Amino acid sequence: MKFLLRSGKISEPSAACIDAALGWASADRGPGAHQAIAFTLPMSHHILYQSQAKPPCPPAAKVLPMARRYIRQLLDGDSLDDVFLVGDKQLRTNRQGNPYLQIELRDRSGQITGRLWNATEHLSRQFDSGDFIQARGKVQSFQGALQVILSSVTVVPSEKMDVADFLPHTEQDLSKLQEKLKQALNKVQQPNLKALVQVFLMDERFMASLAKVPAGVRNHHAYVGGLLEHIVKLLEIADRVLPLYPGLDKDLVLVGLFLHDLGKVRELTFDRSFSYTDEGQLIGHMVIGVEMLNEKMREVEQLVGEKFPDELAWRLKHVILAHHGSHEYGSPKLPMTPEAMAVHCLDNLDAKLHSLLRDIREDRGSTSAWTPYNQALQRKLYKGGVSTNAEDAPLED
Repeated sequence: MKFLLRSGKISEPSAACIDAALGWASADRGPGAHQAIAFTLPMSHHILYQSQAKPPCPPAAKVLPMARRYIRQLLDGDSLDDVFLVGDKQLRTNRQGNPYLQIELRDRSGQITGRLWNATEHLSRQFDSGDFIQARGKVQSFQGALQVILSSVTVVPSEKMDVADFLPHTEQDLSKLQEKLKQALNKVQQPNLKALVQVFLMDERFMASLAKVPAGVRNHHAYVGGLLEHIVKLLEIADRVLPLYPGLDKDLVLVGLFLHDLGKVRELTFDRSFSYTDEGQLIGHMVIGVEMLNEKMREVEQLVGEKFPDELAWRLKHVILAHHGSHEYGSPKLPMTPEAMAVHCLDNLDAKLHSLLRDIREDRGSTSAWTPYNQALQRKLYKGGVSTNAEDAPLED
C-alpha cells in the first residue's frame, strides 16, 4: 500500500480502515489491481493514497494538527487557512463598481493585506479592527508585494485567543531596555530636570504604558515596546553625538528625547490593535505631551518646594511641540532652539533608518532588487544585486 499525506500523520493500517469504510470489495479489484482516492478528513487533513489489497482494519491513528504558519513565513502561491487579528478593515469598490473587503491581517510576525472580492456590507459589519477572523485564501505577489486573495472569512470568538500571540513585539528584552533608559537619564545633572525625570520614572502607570505602547500605528517601531526601544536608541545616539557639540544644553536634549513622544501613551491604543484613541485623534500626542509635562512639573514643585523655572519649562515644551520639524508633518512650531533642532534631527534619523532597514529586511520579493513602493517614504528602496527588469526601478522626475 502506498499513500501520500499532505498534512497530519496517519498509519498504514489506518489507511486500510478508510479503504474498508468506503466499501471497496476486493473482488471488484482483482489481484494486483490498485485505485487512487482523494478525500477530506476533519480539520482539513487531505490524504491521497493508493491501495492494492485490503488488510485488516486496526484502530485509527491520531491525526496531528497543522503547525501555524506566521505571516513572515508566507510565500507566493501558498494556501492560507488560519486565525489572524484584524488590524484594519475597509469596504471598497473596484473599477467596475463591485464591492470588496480590504483587510489588514496581523500576527506577531507582521501584517499582510487580504482582499475578499464581491463582499457585502452585511459581512463587513460582522467584525471590526481588533477582532479575530479565520481567513482562508491564497497568497500571491502583486506589484512586488505579497497579498492574500481571500475565499472566505469567519469571525472567531476573542475569548479563545491570546492577543499577545497576534501583536508584533520588540525583539529586545523590555527589562533591559528599562534599565538602559534609567542609566542614560541618570546622567542628567540640572536639578529641576533631574527631579522631573525622577517623577516620571516613579510613575508606575506611566512606565508600564511606556513599556507597551508602539511608537506609531504603522510606520516606525510599530510594535509592542516600540516607543521604549526608540527612546533608548535616541539616548544612545545622543551619548555619542552630543560631545561633538559642546554648545548644546546636554541635559535639555536628553530630557527632550525622553519626553518628546510621551503623549503617545494616551494618543494610541494598543490592547487589541494599534489605533488612535478619541483623545489622540482630536488633540494629538504633542499637545497631550505638554499637558502631561505640566502635571509633572507641578509635582516637581511640590516635591522641591519651589517653582519650576519658566524659561526651562518653555524650552522643554518647545522641544515637544517642534520635534516633527515642520508644519507639514504636524508640528505647530518650527524648531527655534539648538536643542529642539537636535531632538528633531535625531528623532528623524532613527525613525527613517528604522523604516528603511525594516523594509529591506522584511521584503520577500526575490525577483527584484527593489522593494515595493513605500507610501510613507514616497519611494522604493534599493536592496542590492542586479535587477533585470527596468520596470522595477523608480522613475526619474
